[in-house]
This record gives sequence, C-alpha cells and structure tokens, in this order.
Amino acid sequence: MSLISVVPLQQSYNRDFLLTHCRDILAFYTPRLIDSSGGFFHNYLDDGSLFNPGFRQLVSSTRLIVNYARASVELNQPEYKDVVLHGLQYLEQVHYQNDSQCYAWTLQDHQPLDMTQQAYGYAFVLLAYSAVQQAGIAQRRAKIAETYDLLEQRFWQAEYGLYADEISSAGVLSPYRGQNANMHLCEAMLAAYQATNEPRYLARAKLLANNITVRQAALTGGQVWEHYTENFLPDWDCNKDDPKNLYRPWGFQPGHQTEWAKLLLQLNRLDTDPALVTKARSLFDIAFKTAWDSEFGGLVYGYDAQGNWCDDDKYFWVQAESFAAAALLYQTTGAAQYLSAYQQLWQYSWQHMVDHRYGAWYRLLNRQNQRYSNEKSSAGAKCDYHTLCACFDVLAAMPAGSN
Repeated sequence: MSLISVVPLQQSYNRDFLLTHCRDILAFYTPRLIDSSGGFFHNYLDDGSLFNPGFRQLVSSTRLIVNYARASVELNQPEYKDVVLHGLQYLEQVHYQNDSQCYAWTLQDHQPLDMTQQAYGYAFVLLAYSAVQQAGIAQRRAKIAETYDLLEQRFWQAEYGLYADEISSAGVLSPYRGQNANMHLCEAMLAAYQATNEPRYLARAKLLANNITVRQAALTGGQVWEHYTENFLPDWDCNKDDPKNLYRPWGFQPGHQTEWAKLLLQLNRLDTDPALVTKARSLFDIAFKTAWDSEFGGLVYGYDAQGNWCDDDKYFWVQAESFAAAALLYQTTGAAQYLSAYQQLWQYSWQHMVDHRYGAWYRLLNRQNQRYSNEKSSAGAKCDYHTLCACFDVLAAMPAGSN
C-alpha cells in the first residue's frame, strides 16, 4: 500500500476515469522507455530507476509495442506511433534471428541469450503485429500470416486442436502442454482477425476457446487447469511444489478463469453464441467466489481442486483481468452483480495496487497487501500491459455515455 494519502475513488465505471488512468500509467513509462541503442528498457524500480538495463525478454518487448499501438488510438496520441516503430524495429531486427527464422526469448546487451522457442512468446509476436496493423501504424498483414504459419509448423497439434508449448534451442519439442500459451494465442487470433478480417483467425480463436474452456475444462470440474501431459490429459502434479512459478504455477488460477471469461465475451461480440456467455459467467463466478479475500481484499493467486488457497499473494494482473471480465459481463448481461464486482476490484486496486506517488501499478503484494520488493516492472513479468489493456478492453465495449 502506498505511504502517501490516496484520493478516494469516486467512480470507476466511467470513460473519463479510465482514459485518465491509462494516461497516468503511460506517464510512468514514456519518459524512460526508449533505449537509444535499440528497443525498450524493461526493468524499473518503483521510482522509475532502471536496473539490469541490458536485459530484454520477448514478451515484454512485444507487449510494450501493443501498449503503445493501442494507446495511440484509444488516447488519440499519434506521437506514440514513433515509439511503436522503434519497438517494432527491435523485434524484427534483434529478437528475430533471420538465419533460423526464430525469435530470441531473452537478450543481453542486444545479443541472444536464450533461444528457446515458446508458443507463449509467439502469441505476443502475433498480438504485436496485429495491434500495429489495426492501429494503422505500419502494414504488417504479411507478418501476421508469417507468424501464424510458423506457429502451425512448430507448435500446432492438429490431433488435439491446441498448441504445444516449447522447443529447445536444439530443436526438441517439450512434452509439456499447457493452457496459458493457448489462452494468449486465442487472444492473439482475435486480434489478428480484427486487424485483417481473415476468417481463419476467428475460426482458430473459436477452436482454442472451445477446446480449453469446454473440452479440457470438462476433465477438471468445469474450470481451466493449467498443466497437461503430452496427450492433453490433466497433469495434477506439475509444479505442485512451485505454486509461485511465474509462467507455470500449480493450482487453479482465478486470474486465468476470469481472463478466459473476458476472451469468451470478446469472441461473443464478434460471433454471437449464448454458450460463450454462459461459460464466461460460470468461470468468473467460481473464481470470484473462491478467490476473493474478504479480510484483506483482492483476489488471491491460486487455489487447489477443493478450493483451498495454495498461494494467497495478490498479483496486479489478476485484479486487472478480473475487472475487465466483470465489466464485459455487466455490459453483456446487465446483471448488477458484475458491476458490483467491477467496483469492488477497482476499489481494492486503487487502494493497494496503484502507485499514487510514482505511477503505474505495483506488481506483487502479499496477502496483507505489503510489497515484497521495490521492483515496479521487470522483463517478462510486468510492463503494465494487463492494466492498460484491461482498461482499453472495458472502454472498447463500454456503451456511449458511460460517464
């Protein structure tokens, strides 16, 4: 929680409030984002000071492109186009290795450090190209198609209608299968469709959504489990001793249940299907009921198959994706309970997650809402992509006159 006085939150379901908040978040990053030698800086302390300035990670490089591409439109800030083009050049000329047609997962001082190929990373490459195309900043329709084709060649498991996760630098496909990469690939396919109007991207998004939230979830009590075997059977033991794993935590993740709810509702806006809304409500309702901390506020990070919390930390992205899902549920169903949940999540986040001194959001708090460190953002872990895009997602679906 911030040590300074927090101005009371008056009205969170409000277009002007959300736009102002997005500007406040970007005000933290914009003055210190650009590395003149190439790309963006990824690692910031709470006050904006840099640490490990030479370390870069593919997901942060691409998410920052998405942040500024979407902001250029939503906030009517054409100067952000130059920021996007700077990041795009780095993605295409430094992360991308032309000889192998592979993307460096991490870089140190602009040199490849880890060449593991992650479907999760490719999801954000696809999302970045789609955001750039949709914003009219640069023509990247061909790169959208190229990324889709690389995913098809390297990760697509046609038998299961889902993507594999990881290829080692030696070219060996890992037996691990997970939902997280598939979730973000669904998100990216939706964006690719909106950027190009090509039906294959919408069809792939629908297939991924159904196969994870219906077929796979039916194996695990109706909720989305994180980890699977090579045959896409639930792996109940993967990382059981590591519930705080950054990308592959054990347990049901309430933030992923609500993030899927948001994606299902966005899919429903593009191709109406009442079953999508029903499933979105189910995923959100269970997650919110199970994970809301009635004593200290906020949604906890993870719980087991019986609903017992296995990680009671509070992550920024869980609150952000959940308020976006709550808003879209309210906009879709008109049910007051979702507006109430949205306001509840915002009240908590405003009090504890938003840094009212330096800007942006804190990344991680313990159950009692105390920070573990003074790292505001770090490569691969946070660049306020979730907070900004959650606001943009609410704004995109918000009826006119919601002020």
